[in-house]
Amino acid sequence: MTPQETGVLGERAVCYYLEALGYTVLERNFRIRGGEIDIVARRGDLLCFVEVKTRKLGTQAAGQEAVDARKRRHLIRAAYAYCEARDIPEEAYYLRYDIAEVTVQGRTLLGIDYLESAFDETDFAK
Repeated sequence: MTPQETGVLGERAVCYYLEALGYTVLERNFRIRGGEIDIVARRGDLLCFVEVKTRKLGTQAAGQEAVDARKRRHLIRAAYAYCEARDIPEEAYYLRYDIAEVTVQGRTLLGIDYLESAFDETDFAK
């Protein structure tokens, strides 16, 4: 599998995971200049922006480690751009930033480690 196919497999698995928990997946791969949000999902008044990191079994680096301060800033900016593009007022939802670490072996899903509120906006300017 190519790295792109691995990533698509991981994102698809996380969408199913979220839907099983009662979330509605609103969008995948929302892009702006300098950033992308893998998954935007909603449950009630909670709007989740999910970064998916898919790793092959045996990979040393954890997905959360790959989401450094720079990447987090880009995700937060992209989240606000998403809300603006979709005419969603800031006060309409509680915004949450999650990281999903997906482990695969070939085309087989081995597990999802889902980290709710993996980071927040307090350390970064909008």
